[in-house]
Amino acid sequence: MFVQEEKIFAGRVLRLHVCSVEGAEWLEEVPEDTTVEKLKERCLKHCVPGSLEDPKSITHHKLIHATSEKVLTDTKTVLEENIQDKDVLLLVKKRAPPPPPKMAEVSAEEKRKQEQKAPDKDAILKATANLPSHNVDRTVAHHNMRDFQTELRKILVSLIEVAQKLLALNPDAVELFKKANAMLDEDEEDRVDEIALRQLTEMGFPESRAVKALRLNHMSVTQAMEWLIEHADDPTVDAPLPGQTSLEAASEVGASSAGAIAGPTLEADGEEPKDELTEIFKKIRRKREFRPDPRAVIALMEMGFDEKEVIDALRVNNNQQNAACEWLLGDRKPSPEDLEKGIDTTSPLFQAILENPVVQLGLTNPKTLLAFEDMLENPLNSTQWMNDPETGPVMLQISRIFQTLNRT
Repeated sequence: MFVQEEKIFAGRVLRLHVCSVEGAEWLEEVPEDTTVEKLKERCLKHCVPGSLEDPKSITHHKLIHATSEKVLTDTKTVLEENIQDKDVLLLVKKRAPPPPPKMAEVSAEEKRKQEQKAPDKDAILKATANLPSHNVDRTVAHHNMRDFQTELRKILVSLIEVAQKLLALNPDAVELFKKANAMLDEDEEDRVDEIALRQLTEMGFPESRAVKALRLNHMSVTQAMEWLIEHADDPTVDAPLPGQTSLEAASEVGASSAGAIAGPTLEADGEEPKDELTEIFKKIRRKREFRPDPRAVIALMEMGFDEKEVIDALRVNNNQQNAACEWLLGDRKPSPEDLEKGIDTTSPLFQAILENPVVQLGLTNPKTLLAFEDMLENPLNSTQWMNDPETGPVMLQISRIFQTLNRT
């Protein structure tokens, strides 16, 4: 018996239920290798007679698989779209795209956008020309801020003295401050990132030079490496950072003098706890000593200023290079000596601060004294202590009292 070849290799025939939006339903039998486009033609012939005369009719319709809600792709076959026997398909007319806007509508839209646009400088000046002027003297505002910073420092100096006297009466003060002193030994600012240092030394850079580069570049390995390469032939590359030598020398002198004083005092007076607490206070103050920004020191010294006066300028101006430069070029007020002066203890401001219950309670906390000492020499750390749950309320009360009395 003779059988046609195409019937032997023909694909499986699927029986598909097709529905139109108008509610018509019928059955289509198609081989699984039929394309979706061909299937769509057959559906349109059945549902909309004569619709194929318009070539756009096919592209304006789409077939959707009812179960998966997937729109079928015209170029794929029924098999590729994973359509099974007795599946339900929906024949839907595509939504027509919106017509392009007319020129009149475009002009109206542009006009609306222009009306909503923010006014320029000329328009603002024209609209506010007849308003009374209330000029704010920015120099006065800046001066008031500077006064607050100066007064705050004086307040801290005096409060430190009060806190030391109160804490000296606490029988556990020595142990508390020994712990505080140990915490200061772990200060990250004194340490160099060991991993970063090892990376640089493994590249072949000397350790002392790598330490200097990391400190100059805020522990960034990439920037430190660039600095080392750039200054490889610099004869002063191994010189200590400006301000570092003087600070180390001061610390050594302070430590030796503290040791010399502590010995005889302990033997003569026999007041071991009190003297031990005094020495701990001294150690804390030495560890919190002002550290000038090395980059700012170098930049200001390159302008011709002496290293000592540069460090004084940075200390007075909280390590702000531009403000320090203005201080050096100006009348140099306040002076570094002024930073050590406290506020008048009989003044209404200081009395109001001491009478505040939150401040009174805070002064009995060793952490508050540490915060005052830190902010005294490193004012940029004020934000850290303002956010601290123990010291933050104390600083907030001091600020509020100052602002209240400053307005009256």
